Amino acid sequence: MKRPVIIAVAGGSASGKTTVVEEVISKLKKEFVVVIMHDDYYKEHNHLSLEERKTVNYDHPDSIDNELFLKHVNKLLKGEEINKPIYDFNTYSRLEKTEKITPKKVIILEGILVLTDKRIRELADIKLYVDLDSDMRFIRRMERDIKERGRTVESVVDQYLKTVKPMHHQFVEPTKRYADVIIPNDHKHDVVVDIIVSKINTILGEEE
Repeated sequence: MKRPVIIAVAGGSASGKTTVVEEVISKLKKEFVVVIMHDDYYKEHNHLSLEERKTVNYDHPDSIDNELFLKHVNKLLKGEEINKPIYDFNTYSRLEKTEKITPKKVIILEGILVLTDKRIRELADIKLYVDLDSDMRFIRRMERDIKERGRTVESVVDQYLKTVKPMHHQFVEPTKRYADVIIPNDHKHDVVVDIIVSKINTILGEEE
């Protein structure tokens, strides 16, 4: 198999990264694409109690096990399978089971901090940053964390003010400068998605 196309998709928490990824996939052959979530590589904190795990700063680059992440991405690039960890946001820890991932023609790496590591950026053929107004991101995060992750309003607000917001300004937003394309997510982005898909197809065609 030819070297897969690597797409790195970053952006603030609840900015709409997954929506953009889904739109890109919808215009490609789904069987040719695999998505690796950076969040699944949060470092283990099983030595801490649940209450202690809740206080960990998960928005700092050091919270991610990039060594394992890069090891797995490089194995996929070599055509090897990986057993990807699965992170449980309800327990703030990885599940015991893993997910077997096979190499595909297109590998999408998604996460708020995915562009903070130079080694990941250098592997990516296309780097995207999904941008959205901070108020909208907070509202979306609030709705998501309460509905999907069992959080309370108080815990969402507390985490946002203590770590999410300051870490966004310190680490996430500055990675805009590494992006090949910045996607404003306050309106439809059919055109930019078409351009990205066209570029992917061009790369695949060139490699073939």
